[in-house]
Order: sequence, then structure tokens, then C-alpha cells
Amino acid sequence: MTSLIIILFIVGYMVIALEHSFSINKAGTALLLGVLCWTTYALNSADTHFIGGLSHHLSEISEILFFLLGAMTIVELIDAHDGFDIITEKINTTNKRYLLIIVSALAFVLSAVLDNLTTAIVMATVVKKLIPEKTDRFYFLGLVIISANAGGCFSPIGDVTTTMLWVANKLTPGVIITHLFLPSLVCMLVPLAFSMIKIKGHVSSINIEKKDSSISSKEKTLIFALGLACLLFVPVFKTITHLPPYMGILFGLGIMWVVTELIHKRKDEFEKGKFSVVNAITKTDVPSVLFFLGILLAVACLQEIHVLQNTATLLNDHIGNLKIISFLIGLLSAIVDNVPLLAASMGMYDFPTNDTFWEMMAYCTGTGGSCLIIGSAAGVAVMGIENISFSWYFKNISWLAFVGYIAGFLIYNLQNSIIA
Repeated sequence: MTSLIIILFIVGYMVIALEHSFSINKAGTALLLGVLCWTTYALNSADTHFIGGLSHHLSEISEILFFLLGAMTIVELIDAHDGFDIITEKINTTNKRYLLIIVSALAFVLSAVLDNLTTAIVMATVVKKLIPEKTDRFYFLGLVIISANAGGCFSPIGDVTTTMLWVANKLTPGVIITHLFLPSLVCMLVPLAFSMIKIKGHVSSINIEKKDSSISSKEKTLIFALGLACLLFVPVFKTITHLPPYMGILFGLGIMWVVTELIHKRKDEFEKGKFSVVNAITKTDVPSVLFFLGILLAVACLQEIHVLQNTATLLNDHIGNLKIISFLIGLLSAIVDNVPLLAASMGMYDFPTNDTFWEMMAYCTGTGGSCLIIGSAAGVAVMGIENISFSWYFKNISWLAFVGYIAGFLIYNLQNSIIA
């Protein structure tokens, strides 16, 4: 049974990777993969408790999906009110190199205060307005994925892996920020430096088209500020209430819903509808959410049959060196979800709080996923929004992410040896 599920996962993974060659939408493949893995497990398992396991995993997956839907809807609502023009209007340069620096820096900083998933969604919208050429835009978004994952790595609220380690008292916020900032920065700067060699010239003149003249400057500013405040409030909401992040994002969406209804209440139904949350929801990329659901279901099945835990144990038994183990687990997180991998590692090792192993795991599982576009939530979100193929990302961006990953890892160990 285990071997069959692994084979199914590999075959499904390859079909997703070669999506354009097979002309099959990745969401359909992912859903089939997720269901087939669990069906195989169900038909070959004598233990009926697997239903409870599926429900447990679906509960965790649903939190991610509701968060994704809420964040995407808020971003669409801001965009419907031309809110992102406030950012793009401030960027006057058309030089591709300068734009790439600005976009990467924005993604890096925003992901530390928001999280890498929300940042990727926001930056995908901003980049689409700044870069009209499709190929250039894909390249910029590749750097956004790398920068967002790197920026989220040095913040206790920027990535689910650092949050897990913080909540489990494996790392304290001060250590996360001070010990991982420099490696994370290098992880972003090295790919950016290599990209400066390739990226040349200027983009077409940025021409912001107004969606509707009935949107006043005051309304645009209000919705942009409120939307950004709702996104920024999510980690604060989590810290205060200890409720999961999706509750914070749904709270923010509820506020946005009420405010937009109030400011447009005097407009006719047709005009009001264009700026409503209902209309924003129809524009969210549901196929990418379903793709995310399918992939996470398949990975959850691997976790349920202990493939991920056994892999971690195998690494520990045959390698032993904790630096190499954390490095390899980081790369493995580009193929399967980093959350169960980190969870398995947390269950295997009993190192004290702020041990260097937990710091290495935070860096590696947080940034290693950038090596493949479906290796991180940020990558999956951008893949769905802009329909970037697995193969294009692998050919053009993966090597940059890998080089940055290695550079940051080396800097961490150098920094650690100096501190020690």
C-alpha cells in the first residue's frame, strides 16, 4: 500500500510539473491525486480510524484555504477600488533593474509583518500593474516568491514554520529575528544580484487605467489603508486571542464588507455591485485554491502513513550530521509540505529552546521551498494567479533560489561560529 501511494504521488507530481505538455489543468490533477491517495489508503487499511485522521488533516487544510480565500478577496477588493495605484503611482522608474530591487525589497519587508502567502498575493497584483510584458512579469514574480519566503523566515509571524517553532517554545522571537535576519537577507540578495546580470532595459511606460471614475481619491485611500490594516492586524489578532490566522483574516474581511457597503450605499445597484465583496469573491482564483487543497490532501496522506516521519528518521540514522539533515529537509520541503516535515522533526528531537538546530530548521524549511514553485504557499498562490508553469519556474528561477538557499545557509553557519 505504501509503495502504491508513493508511486501515485510521484506520477501525479510529474503530471502537475508537465502541466502544459499534458494540457491538463493542475487543479484537476491535484484533486485526483489527493483523493486517489486517500482512496488507496482506505481500501488497503484494516484500521477504520483513518477517517478521523482525514478529518484532522482536512481541519488543518481548511484553515489555510479559508485564510487564502479571505486574503485574496481583500486584495481583490482593494484592486477594485484602484487602491494599489497608491503604490504604483509612487514608482516612477521604468528601469527593470531598479524595479526588480524595489519589488524584491517590498516583498522581503512586507512578508515579515504580514506573512509570505499574503505578501505574494499582494505583490502579484502590484507587479501585474508595473510589468506589462508576461515573460518579464514571470521573472519578477519568481524573485517575489524567493524574497517573500526569505522575509517570512526571520519573523515569528512571517512563515508558518517559524510560527510553529515559536508556539512550541523551540525558538523565541528575539532569537528568530536576530539570528535569522542576515541569512534571510543573503538568501534574497544573492538571487537578486544574479538577476541584475540578466535583467536589462526598460519596461513599457506604466499606464494606470482607472477602473471607474466614480471612485473618489478619498474612497480609494480609505479602502487601501483599511485593507492593509486588516492584513497587518492578522498577526496581532492571533497574538491577542490565540485564535488561528484564518479567524483574523475573516474578521478583516467582515470589516471590509461592512465598510464598502456603507460607502457605496447611495449608488445604484449596478454601480454598487462592481465594488462589492460579492463581486471581489467571483474574481478570486478558485482553481488555485482547489489545487492547494489537492496537493495538501496528498501530502497529508503521506504523513498519515508515516512516509514523512520515516524519511526524517532515515536521514537521522544514515547521516547523523544535524547541519546536513536540516539542509536536506529544507530541500525536501520544496517537494512536500514543510509543515509535516517540521512537525516530524520536532517530534524526533528534544533539543532545548533556541538550540542551533531549531534555528537551522527555521531557515531551511522556510526558504528551501522556493526551489520549486509548488514548494511554498507563496509559490502556489503566484502560480495560480499568473498561471506560471512548473517547468518555466524550474528552468528560470529554481537555480537562483537554490544558490540563495545555499548562500544563506553558509552565512548562518559562519555567523553562528563567530557568535559562539
